[in-house]
Amino acid sequence: MTSLITETTFTPDTTQQVLANVCCQAGLDPAGAILLRHQTNAVYLVPSSQIVVKIARPAERPEDLNRTLALVRWMVSRGILTVPPSHHEQPLESAGCLATFWPYIPQQDQPRVTAGDLGEPLKALHTLTSALDLPPLDIIDGIRASIAASRILDQAEKQFLTGYSDDVMADMALVRYELPTGLIHEDPQHHNALRMQQGTALIDWDGACIGPREWDLVTIEIHCRRFFSDPQEYSQFVEAYGIDIRDWSGYDTFRDLRELRMITTNARKSAPGSPSANEVHARIAQLQRGEGGPLWNRL
Repeated sequence: MTSLITETTFTPDTTQQVLANVCCQAGLDPAGAILLRHQTNAVYLVPSSQIVVKIARPAERPEDLNRTLALVRWMVSRGILTVPPSHHEQPLESAGCLATFWPYIPQQDQPRVTAGDLGEPLKALHTLTSALDLPPLDIIDGIRASIAASRILDQAEKQFLTGYSDDVMADMALVRYELPTGLIHEDPQHHNALRMQQGTALIDWDGACIGPREWDLVTIEIHCRRFFSDPQEYSQFVEAYGIDIRDWSGYDTFRDLRELRMITTNARKSAPGSPSANEVHARIAQLQRGEGGPLWNRL
């Protein structure tokens, strides 16, 4: 395949071609490949080798993926439970997209990962001091870029989200952190974790960076509140980690910022008229009405 994939042409049809190409480079047989997820990345299982191929969007740079691979290998060396990259040469490139390779960890016979399961691995992560040169947490630039790049937002929605982001950033000047800044996952949540023989493992380290640990804790609180109706889901996390982020003075501001980040990121990734676009519009409408409690549909 010679034509480069763009953000708008990053679809299952095009990433299947990328999969075939990178599998050929890696000596894998892509026959019968199963699409596991197609949102932030395109994630395929290659059954013949029990390898997961993760195809990044075209904006990702080789240095970004190399940094992620190095971080995961370093964490494994420090005793952090996670899934290490496979032995294949990586990342590999096709049509402007980069691919990495990971051992497949079956989950079919496992109970779902709960928020309580995330407490101990996240607490262990937050004790580490990274020896790698990681970027700082992107607080606002990614939000503004996503608003500008979205193909599904109308002008009124863009104006509202831009004004909302300006208001939240003004509030950020008053935030006082209580936890030390350091290595964070950036998106710890139920779908970024797996059950392994040794326990629950955090995975998907693409966004790992240096930032306030409060960001990770607010992320989990939001996922519990927005995707689970049982308040025990979050209570179990608090018991395991030892901190209820809702007690922090900066919680409201960080909650608003993190939810805005989730909405705008999905606004950038969603195609016009798609179910995910409909969900983004619904979330924006909730935000406009000031509704912090209604459940969201998972994308």
